Amino acid sequence: MAESKISPVSGAEERRESPRVPMRFLVRRAGSEAGFEAYEGDLSLGGCALRGGTLEGGAQVELRLLLPTAPDELKVKGEVLPVTQGGAARVRFLDLSVEEERAIARHLDDLELNRSPR
Repeated sequence: MAESKISPVSGAEERRESPRVPMRFLVRRAGSEAGFEAYEGDLSLGGCALRGGTLEGGAQVELRLLLPTAPDELKVKGEVLPVTQGGAARVRFLDLSVEEERAIARHLDDLELNRSPR
């Protein structure tokens, strides 16, 4: 069931179709030759939230993340959404392959199953 809440910024209802789980990400501006910076955040099926740092809304980024259920590190692209009052940068994943989306979904499902009471 989707989680629903009222956004403190817009007053609009916000729907989450998947759970958010803690994750560490390596991030850099798309097309940059600079090194990746480490961010703590939360992963969901369509994107992530990153705490700290100075990412501005509209920026295109490259992200690297390692999922325990995936054999290799995922390298994905995203767009930073407008930063909200909470200060976390929200990133929407762009152009995920079917395999990448499945790997993320499998990881989230595995974590949900492990958290559910038996």
